[in-house]
Amino acid sequence: MTWITAETLQDWDESSRLEWLVTNGIGGYASSSVSGANTRRYHGLFVPALEPPLGRTVILSKLEEEVRIEEQLYLLSSNKYPSVVQPQGFRHLTYFGSRPVPTFTYVFHEDTVVLEKRIWMAHGENTVYVQYHLVKAPEKVRLGLLPLVAYKDYHSEQHRWDGFRGITSLQSDGRVKFTALETAWPVFMGVDLPFMFSEHSGWFYNFEHTREQERGLDFTEDLFCIGRFDGVLAPGQTVTFAATVETSAPAKGDAAFKAEMERQETLLTTAGVDINHDPALGSLVLAADQFVIEKKSKIGRATVIAGYHWFTDWGRDTMVSLPGLCLTTKRYGVARDILASFAGATHNGLIPNRFSDKGGAEYNTVDASLWYFHAVHQYAEASGDWEFAECEMLPVLADIVNHHIEGTDFKIQVDPVDGLLSAGQSGVQLTWMDARVGDWVVTPRIGKAVEINALWYNALKVLAMLYQRSGNDKKATEIEKRALKVKKSFMEAFWNASTNSFFDLIGPDGSPDPHVRPNQIFAMSLPFAMVEGAKAKQVLAVVESLLLTPVGLRTLAPDAPEYRGKYGPGDQTARDGAYHQGTVWPWLIGPFVDAHLKVYNDKVKARALLETLAGKSLDKFGVGTLGEIFDGDPPHAPNGCIAQAWSVAEVLRVLVKTA
Repeated sequence: MTWITAETLQDWDESSRLEWLVTNGIGGYASSSVSGANTRRYHGLFVPALEPPLGRTVILSKLEEEVRIEEQLYLLSSNKYPSVVQPQGFRHLTYFGSRPVPTFTYVFHEDTVVLEKRIWMAHGENTVYVQYHLVKAPEKVRLGLLPLVAYKDYHSEQHRWDGFRGITSLQSDGRVKFTALETAWPVFMGVDLPFMFSEHSGWFYNFEHTREQERGLDFTEDLFCIGRFDGVLAPGQTVTFAATVETSAPAKGDAAFKAEMERQETLLTTAGVDINHDPALGSLVLAADQFVIEKKSKIGRATVIAGYHWFTDWGRDTMVSLPGLCLTTKRYGVARDILASFAGATHNGLIPNRFSDKGGAEYNTVDASLWYFHAVHQYAEASGDWEFAECEMLPVLADIVNHHIEGTDFKIQVDPVDGLLSAGQSGVQLTWMDARVGDWVVTPRIGKAVEINALWYNALKVLAMLYQRSGNDKKATEIEKRALKVKKSFMEAFWNASTNSFFDLIGPDGSPDPHVRPNQIFAMSLPFAMVEGAKAKQVLAVVESLLLTPVGLRTLAPDAPEYRGKYGPGDQTARDGAYHQGTVWPWLIGPFVDAHLKVYNDKVKARALLETLAGKSLDKFGVGTLGEIFDGDPPHAPNGCIAQAWSVAEVLRVLVKTA
């Protein structure tokens, strides 16, 4: 279990930077800072996915919590307004733990009152629970809960506007129905003890979201208070607040919590992990679950949410993450469903780059389809389900290869001379490392990229294997021959003898890009490697010397003129200018460890590379999970999304691999 000390919790600067997250398995989430203040526009106590797994909408932003005892009033919430934090409930916090669910302990009234709060979501439902347990008190206390609501797309800030109706009505079952505007989904809120609801509605103005301010974005918001729930809590007693957009009433608090505990225990048991024996590994298994979307009646596809808070499901991230999220944890059925879902979404030999918040798929990617081969291969190896790979995946993979050979969208095509794969056109970002701000192409990668051709070779080898297994020796030989040509051409085109490493890119005019970047690691890390032996050792040494940090690989060597050692704060231009120009990506530690094991076969040293990421990094940003990026320069401050699928997946995968 990842937990935070009272000293940190009661320090505003520290506790407001730490964030918690719970998800519901269909794209919805609840999240805020540990301090209790929303510091991002994306924060909310209830952010359901109204069109699962998309349509995320902030409906219940937070609860203002009041405790009255002996005529003294204690405010447990925290909010940042211009020039002031008020109230300052974080000063009463003595404990926060992220597992099994976010749990807060408040101590006040001269240490005679201890109140515990925990937050979770019902899996597979758009329902959130907030449970309060009065651990001890000299007498009964009065608890007041004031819901502050919004109705906004999670990428936006809400300001008071005339269209916001704020209609509240009391239901026959005691719950309160709130509808923000005529076309809005209604939300139902209530408690499972006889609390009284009184409607004292009105607006609260100018909440400040500090993280958005650092990102150079609009950072103030107004919220609507629908009224308040008031009741009495005796020592040892528990009350649960629930908010839902589901048509049926939610389960009672204790039953809902028990169901979530049993579900988490099943995940850990399936993965073969004892969280008490190995808290970091157990925490990563549960963190991995937060990104996985299983195929259910209300979900059209099984997929992976790339990151919280602002990413949806991306093809590249899904395929990179699938081995760690689903295979390491032995969730083979989910992995199969994900592969099948993306098979049904191919277009001109490409799987989607991403599914948009507004619906529909975008196909502007060259590497997602190639990572798909890797995911299929790893699934078959781990599960033993070669029948699925040969019967259902083989035709899809063959179609993808054929489109690449013939040439497909975005000028993705095989060079008929050397067999290497080239891609790219002006104004479109196709590789994971592309970045563009307006007309400024930060990392131009049109041409033959090193990792794309490593993936292309791996894809051809996977296809040849499947043809051979299915008994089509003629096609297997044909594809194998093509793969050998790619490998030969790759070594001739990409080897940089002056640095004993690989060029990052061969441009359209044939000129090589000598920048030392981490993409070359895939030439060694993939199951079907381009390079082995002495050259592999040389490349690994270069990457280790210039790019390796305790939290992953830098995206550019520090001696490059374009190197940016810090990602933020700054506006989008500044941030995107650093995104792939030195910023560290923790997911890259996975392929680095794979390559290291191939070269040195030393699990002890390889596992030592994970010490920071699988240890103290779990409580430095998104508590109990791993974020998107870190600064390239020490002390490697975390940034970007607080929870990133491939960061968690790759660290989890190689942590188990090096055990």
